Amino acid sequence: MRSLLRTLEHATVRDIALVCLADGLVGASFGAISVSGGLPLWVPIALSVLVFAGGSQFAAVGVVLSGGGALAAVATGLVLNARLLPFGFAVADVLQGPWWRRMFGAQMLTDESAAFALQHGDPRRRRAAFWLCGVSLFVAWNVSVLLGGLAGGLIGDTDVLGLDAAFPAVLLALVLPSLKDRGTRTAAAAGAVVAVVVTPFVPGGLPVLLALVGLLFAGRPRPAEAQESHGEAPPDRPVAEPGVAVGVVKEDVR
Repeated sequence: MRSLLRTLEHATVRDIALVCLADGLVGASFGAISVSGGLPLWVPIALSVLVFAGGSQFAAVGVVLSGGGALAAVATGLVLNARLLPFGFAVADVLQGPWWRRMFGAQMLTDESAAFALQHGDPRRRRAAFWLCGVSLFVAWNVSVLLGGLAGGLIGDTDVLGLDAAFPAVLLALVLPSLKDRGTRTAAAAGAVVAVVVTPFVPGGLPVLLALVGLLFAGRPRPAEAQESHGEAPPDRPVAEPGVAVGVVKEDVR
């Protein structure tokens, strides 16, 4: 750990610490709401260790607590986590080594760890940023979920504290940065309409999956957007500063 700290600049280490603090607060609310909603303590803990994806965990537990089945919850989580596939290709060089190291590294892959790794061109700093962020965030998230779950069992009704708003608030935070694009707004609006219309007629959890129909209305990205999706900045825009890049990629809200 000390070697990782020596490899990175102070500003990067500070930013990683701030991300862990923010995600820790979200993790505590996740644990509290899960337990107070009726789930046993081991469920949010197991999700946090095995899934380790805040947005997917919130969505899956939200589906279950709203009456949805396990299959709908898993499918919803998989859809949200699909965004990590291109991140895996982008930071594949960081995960070189024995198979067990690559497996562990894949578990540490999050929006935040990928963002910090991609800030650096030097291979040593890329690896240091990825592992420091991933491991620190894993520890902070799981400890926070445990403490939140214990608190949720003691509080009982977390609605009194307003924590019932955490599910929609976190998901809204994931969506908002993407709504700058017109095609994304159209797809989101179409999906929302579909979900609202079918809600009275289908079991809980399915409206979220059926809302994927909205993707049909997303359209094709403009040339500048397609260029950015491949990691290139358009000619008339400067490359974002590292701190800005982290804020943009941090849509998973751990």
